[in-house]
Amino acid sequence: MRPDLDLTDVALVSSLDMAVPMTHLIDAGRGLALLDGLSAEEMRAVDAAVWDRFDCPPTERVAVLLRFRSLLQVFASQRMKLMFLNTGFNMLAPALHVAATMRLNADRGFNPLKFERALREAMAHLHGAAPRDAAAEAMAA
Repeated sequence: MRPDLDLTDVALVSSLDMAVPMTHLIDAGRGLALLDGLSAEEMRAVDAAVWDRFDCPPTERVAVLLRFRSLLQVFASQRMKLMFLNTGFNMLAPALHVAATMRLNADRGFNPLKFERALREAMAHLHGAAPRDAAAEAMAA
């Protein structure tokens, strides 16, 4: 029997579950994986770490891995790399939360613009401020 896995609408996961692959990378000295990306071998190590860490059904493990891979893909965009460089590691927890809760089509991945907006809102909410409008900032400068 095949597990039910809808790649057009990947199941939501816990933000804490999303932290497992990132923690594995940080422990392995690859904390900048969002900027640099991962080799196939490094991604297999992440897959193994997630598979070994969770006792949940395989569909939940696959959802975490699909969401993490999509997170890496969205950070390959220039706008997300720039945001990471300007913000630093303070954005990791909000980025993992957004990746865990945002709608995801596995074939298309996260939309970088929508992901950035959601991430800015999450960071603003975390700091108790209104989200900053990048267009308004650009016009003011």
